[in-house]
Amino acid sequence: MTYEFLQQYWWFIVSLLGALLVFLLFVQGANSMVHSIGRTEDGQRKVLESTGRKWEITFTTLVTFGGAFFASFPLFYSTSFGGAYWLWMIILFSFVLQAVSYEFQLKKGNLLGTRTYRWFLVLNGIVGPLLLGGAVATFFDGSNFLVEKASLTDIGAPVISRWVNASAGLDALLDPWNLVFGLAVMFLARMLGALYIINNVEDEDIRSRASVRLVGSTVPFLVFFLAFFVRLLLKDGYAVDAQGVVFMEPLKYLHNFLTMPLLAVLTLVGVVLLLYGVGRTIFSNSYVKGIWPAGIGVVMVVLSLLLIAGLGGTAYYPSNADLQSSLTIANSCSSEFTLRTMFYVSLLVPFVFAYIAYVWRVMDRK
Repeated sequence: MTYEFLQQYWWFIVSLLGALLVFLLFVQGANSMVHSIGRTEDGQRKVLESTGRKWEITFTTLVTFGGAFFASFPLFYSTSFGGAYWLWMIILFSFVLQAVSYEFQLKKGNLLGTRTYRWFLVLNGIVGPLLLGGAVATFFDGSNFLVEKASLTDIGAPVISRWVNASAGLDALLDPWNLVFGLAVMFLARMLGALYIINNVEDEDIRSRASVRLVGSTVPFLVFFLAFFVRLLLKDGYAVDAQGVVFMEPLKYLHNFLTMPLLAVLTLVGVVLLLYGVGRTIFSNSYVKGIWPAGIGVVMVVLSLLLIAGLGGTAYYPSNADLQSSLTIANSCSSEFTLRTMFYVSLLVPFVFAYIAYVWRVMDRK
């Protein structure tokens, strides 16, 4: 195993975890619609009991995604999580708010009341996917940071990377294309949430309302996602030459798809599966398993997008302040020894997936 292989292997693992996280955002999507899908108290309880059996899987995947990034690409972790801390803190706070709300919403004597905690779940269902999407969009649109490795020898301030302004990452939300992708992820989460509720809650009234919300989320998702994707294919991208010099290349991400046709096929098949799961659910009242083809399709599309962001000589975390500060999988990864050691540990990942599948089935039987 070469060092280059290990770098690409771990980029694949991180990308896969990110893709699974986006799929698991169906919890947030369903919670954001709890008041419209479950009009009555009993209906809302059924929705939240269903998502309440899965929220820990989403939260665990989020933490694992961050942990894998930290272990395999520590410079990204210190740059993004350390520099854009307000953006990530708001995301994490919304997920912590979710955990607290599930724990206390039905407890007698809670200070804020059941309705307040349910609105917290709605807040997490909107803010979490929106900001996560905005954060991922910076992989293609860049962020405002500087990397100065020589600063490690500065005893007074041994900080290798820093944000060039005081926004601490919130400036990402000033880029309209980051917001476009964030909105696409938010509506995608609502689509997946509706599909999950249709599959998991055996109540015809709730399923009927979820089907209506599915249509209402699919249309804006297609508008926002297609706008972002078409612009992605046509925009200049952040390329890296053999010496590690970052430069702007016209149609870079389109070139990545053309030079890595497997990822283009993966994207196309994923889109078809997503549309199949959504379309059949909308047009067939008896079909309730749309979450599975749609979910697999989402994982395939997100995986391919993250892979083209880092492979093919591409800077996956571009700097708009200084192009040469941009992060690549080569200049931001851990040592060969670390990546090699983690490679052997990662062979346990299939067992983790098997455990998640087992827990999923056990929870659904309750």
